Amino acid sequence: MAEGRVAWRDGAITIADRWTYHWGASRRPFIHPLTTPRGHGLTIDAPLDHPWHHALWFAIKFVNGDNFWEEMAPYGVLRHRDDPRVMAAESDDAISVSGFLDWIAPDRETVVLRERRTLTHREVDADSYAIDVAVELTPQVDVELDRTPFNGNWGGYGGLAFRGRPDLVDSELLLAGGDPTERVLGTRAPWLHLGGRIGRDDVGIALFDAPTNPAHPVPWYASTRAPTYGDGWANFVNAAFLWNGPRTLAAGEALALEHRVIVHDGAWDGARVDREWQAYRAGFPD
Repeated sequence: MAEGRVAWRDGAITIADRWTYHWGASRRPFIHPLTTPRGHGLTIDAPLDHPWHHALWFAIKFVNGDNFWEEMAPYGVLRHRDDPRVMAAESDDAISVSGFLDWIAPDRETVVLRERRTLTHREVDADSYAIDVAVELTPQVDVELDRTPFNGNWGGYGGLAFRGRPDLVDSELLLAGGDPTERVLGTRAPWLHLGGRIGRDDVGIALFDAPTNPAHPVPWYASTRAPTYGDGWANFVNAAFLWNGPRTLAAGEALALEHRVIVHDGAWDGARVDREWQAYRAGFPD
């Protein structure tokens, strides 16, 4: 049950002492810190090079031409309509946080999208846990969801994103079926893993793209180090579902997206990540 595993404070909920959801944030909700079972925080909120990067978050660059990504005026905001609801499952000890959000245009009045969001915490083993992220977007008017096209250095981003702390060092990216790399620019794969070290300890995070998502397998945009983030370790990952072009939705036409995020201690190779992917995949119909 959730007793003793959920802590509320003004505008935020902490789950299992592992992650905190800032649902009351004025610009957009986000998860920070995202902490491994051994207590290593993996995320950074509002780094100087990209202050609109909020640890683990979901946003889209453009909705009908309005910017919902960079927080430079004029920009749109995402806000919960009410306090989220927390529920615990007796069967598998999962804890879910769910609520409804308004995507509000830069005029701070017009609601262009309504979102239902559910974050579900699941224990995997002693060294890892998962957060299932489910969003359902329902336009209140006809909308075009878009991104800045990739220009050879940056662009294409939008959707679920992660920004790791800069002292998560010697990090590498690994895609399903691929070799370790420093950058991923639009390559499609069902999962992406980022692993590195904090101090002397190996840590990592894996993002899975649900097989029911419309762009599956999603194009990934990710960097361990890149000039667009300045010097040091950027540790940025994005499931860029709009990489190949905009998506139009009629008013009332819902779009559902699901991902699993696994946070772990220790070094994971591709086979270990893939076992968890297969377990996740088995929960969806063929």
